[in-house]
Amino acid sequence: MEYSSGEDSEISDSEVHDYSDKVYESLKKGIYKTRYSEDSFRCPFCTGKKKQGYHYKDLLQHASGIGASHRKGREKANHLALAKYLKTDLVSASPGSLEPTVKPEVRAKPVRDADDLFVWPWMGVLMNLPTEWNGEKYVGESAARVKEQLSKFRPIKAHPLWNYRGHLGIAIIEFGKDWTGFKDAMAFENSFEVEHFGKREWKERKRRGLDLYGWVARADDYNSVGHVGEYLRKNGDLKTVADLEEAASRQNDNLVKNLASEIDAKSKQVKELECKYNETSMSLSSMIEQKDKILQDYNEKIKKMQRIAQDHNRRVLCENEKLRYELEKQKREHDRQRRELDKRKVETDIERRKLIDEKQKNEMRNDSLRRATLEQKKADENVLRLVEEQKREKEAALMRILKLEEQLDNKQALELEIQQLKGKLQVMKHMESDDDSVKKKMEEMNEELEEKMGEMEGLESLNQALLIKERRSNDELQAARKELIFGLGELLSGRSHIGIKKMGELDTKPFQSACKQKFSAGEAAFKSAELSSIWEERIKDPHWHPFKMVIVGEEPQRLIDDNDEKLKELKDEFGDEVHQAVVTALLEIAEYNPSGGYVVQELWNFKERRKATLKEVIQYILKQWKTHKRKR
Repeated sequence: MEYSSGEDSEISDSEVHDYSDKVYESLKKGIYKTRYSEDSFRCPFCTGKKKQGYHYKDLLQHASGIGASHRKGREKANHLALAKYLKTDLVSASPGSLEPTVKPEVRAKPVRDADDLFVWPWMGVLMNLPTEWNGEKYVGESAARVKEQLSKFRPIKAHPLWNYRGHLGIAIIEFGKDWTGFKDAMAFENSFEVEHFGKREWKERKRRGLDLYGWVARADDYNSVGHVGEYLRKNGDLKTVADLEEAASRQNDNLVKNLASEIDAKSKQVKELECKYNETSMSLSSMIEQKDKILQDYNEKIKKMQRIAQDHNRRVLCENEKLRYELEKQKREHDRQRRELDKRKVETDIERRKLIDEKQKNEMRNDSLRRATLEQKKADENVLRLVEEQKREKEAALMRILKLEEQLDNKQALELEIQQLKGKLQVMKHMESDDDSVKKKMEEMNEELEEKMGEMEGLESLNQALLIKERRSNDELQAARKELIFGLGELLSGRSHIGIKKMGELDTKPFQSACKQKFSAGEAAFKSAELSSIWEERIKDPHWHPFKMVIVGEEPQRLIDDNDEKLKELKDEFGDEVHQAVVTALLEIAEYNPSGGYVVQELWNFKERRKATLKEVIQYILKQWKTHKRKR
């Protein structure tokens, strides 16, 4: 009976053994024809192949190889059944010169030409290793011990074979994948053949004794039935020496091509680095010119500010001198009047009392003038002291700014020099020259780069120290602002363009207007006060955060979240003016006291709607003081 592969549907791997048993029973019943003659056999499952006549050992090797391969489930099951049938039922029909079928390796005379098929990576078969029964299973020498015994052949590792009964007395010896490994494997095989313990002796001798047998694994070992063939098929492939030489040649050609391509890419990269270096040099020259121009403009502005400050100080001193002259003039006039009164002699008591009263008044006025003169002198001294302190603070601030600018320029120059040195070093590294002068130059550039990096670290430390000084100066200015707010609260109040503003204070006028529109005249005042009080408490609540962060340009900016439920409800119920009053108070709290969340006082320029500078406040105080003195 001929077998057709298309009779039934394909089977899965889990059904291979069950299906193989059914096919084996069919072979035993003679359903499939497997024999042409006494010594000629056929495979009933490969009817489409050209080769139909096999010797027994060839058909057994064919069936075992396909049964152990990774082919379709039905094909593997059929050939596994055929191999079992040949080994179990047709063993008596095999030629007498064959060994018993229980032996896993098939005899074959090794050939050593370029077309001989070897198992690659190179592997050797070591047979007849000593084993002993320990009561549970057979045990033998470990892989490390076997590898140590064969150390002169430089094996990579040794792998003893085991089954359910224990050690099989067989080990697979793995050598290196290169030609050195091939030479070691052949030396391994030759050492056993010289002593007549090779593959041929292993297959021919019935009594092998306790001697070890070894050889290099080839195609017959790879396709053999048993643990050796299974391990070789799982961990290696069949290749000829010619195939490996051709693959090595192709690998070398690809390596040469890759190296040539890499050289071209490196050359292109060096050219690109040169272009980038030239661009960086041009950019550096342009930046240096821009820096010089900016520094020149800055120096001119500083000189202009110094001239303005000197003119202002001169005017203040002139005005003080004029005031002092007027006081002296008034004092002399009062003295003249007192002398004239002393010269007058009145005869009547009334005139005498009037004269006494006039004298007392004149003395009181003189005392007032003397006190005013002392106060004026003290005020002049305070003004001069404030002017001098302001001048010193300005000069110190200017010096700190100049130092920071100088440190920034030095830092930028060092960074550019470091980048240039790194670019030069990278170009020289890509050039990969063996010239001693180039190497020496690279060493000098590395030393220079380390020095520049050290200078840059020093500049960073100095810059940090200057920043700390700047922070302390800023703390002193803030303390001065607080003192002005505390000590000059009455002087800076009233309707003036410089004054004290309570930042974060809720404006109640919009609430009053909105409540007058929604409620009666008697109820509007109460509702307005109640609503203002509620929203003042909400503004101080740290758990309420109706803000969102957005990026404006490149800087993050805090804005009011228009989707906040409380603000939307307030706007819908009381209008835009009330909503804007709450938003203004929230933004002021967020800007001037975000951590505390309560109202703070700040020096304010009401004319320009911004924070007032210390200079503006001092000028305003002097102006008020002069005006008040003239009126007096």
